[in-house]
Amino acid sequence: MKRAILGALAGLGVVAAAVALAEQRGEVFQQHFTPALTSPVVAAGGEMIVVASGWADKGQMVIVLDPRLRAMCVYQIEAATGKITLKSARNIQWDLQITDLNNEPPLPKEIRSLAEQR
Repeated sequence: MKRAILGALAGLGVVAAAVALAEQRGEVFQQHFTPALTSPVVAAGGEMIVVASGWADKGQMVIVLDPRLRAMCVYQIEAATGKITLKSARNIQWDLQITDLNNEPPLPKEIRSLAEQR
């Protein structure tokens, strides 16, 4: 558990350092966010994955994934203040067992059935 916390803090530390650097250079921090997700950063010896993206006019969204625990957290970092707020946390272990949800035909099982007929 200590490793997970340290990994999350390391990922958030990278984001906080970027905020501080942008403010020191006198740049408008919010203009540097892109709407698309950025490349994931693997933190804490590969145990955590951190992905950051813009969050409209609210600042930045940081997603922290722990593949070992199969858990994720979503944080919001306010552009104006740098305040970090945990928006959601979820164990995704059972989510990953779902084969289809909110899908339209053809469903995965239907495609598999067609492929097996060949």
